[in-house]
Amino acid sequence: MRIFMQTPPRSAEAPRYCHLILQQDLLGGWMLLRESGQQGGRATLKREVFLDRDAAEAALTAARDRELRRGFQIMFTQGAEAPAGLQYGDD
Repeated sequence: MRIFMQTPPRSAEAPRYCHLILQQDLLGGWMLLRESGQQGGRATLKREVFLDRDAAEAALTAARDRELRRGFQIMFTQGAEAPAGLQYGDD
């Protein structure tokens, strides 16, 4: 599952982005990757590991909601198994 979010473009600066990726690892656990930064600039990547899918999905939803409160907008989502409320336009 993927969610790509971005701040609205402003006149003088490039927009900021946040890319949330939820994927299963080879041992059956789940990883939440959070990449964020400014378009065309430096980025940070953080990784969280979860033992079960429910906890990983809850963390993904919480991270998405936190970024929405900060002014980010969902640009696209990807993944047929996305939990309810993670589709584009569900704010």
